[in-house]
Amino acid sequence: VQLQASGGGLVQAGGFLRLSCTASGGMFRFMTMAWYRQAPGKKREFVARISSRGVINYADSVKGRFTIARDNAKNTVSLQTDSLVPEDTAVYYCNALDGEDFYWGQGTLVTVSS
Repeated sequence: VQLQASGGGLVQAGGFLRLSCTASGGMFRFMTMAWYRQAPGKKREFVARISSRGVINYADSVKGRFTIARDNAKNTVSLQTDSLVPEDTAVYYCNALDGEDFYWGQGTLVTVSS
């Protein structure tokens, strides 16, 4: 499974970005897809997850501001990030759980200026 993330960039506080991740290989519709992020000097942390059945979980820090969605016809998972704050600055990684195997994308940088 290969994951290609895109959509990062520089945005002012209060702004928004839409991140996207396209998967190739494997059976996308059976995968649990997730977004993680890693801020400078910090450990990678969970952001949001959507299961193959559409069950969604969010980290408390992004609830009400971020929205994860999947399009099984296009093998994509998106993360709509609204009301961004400087603390959201990080490299955002797409993650796929396929059976017992985890896969990571290359990451896309989100920078939120104050």
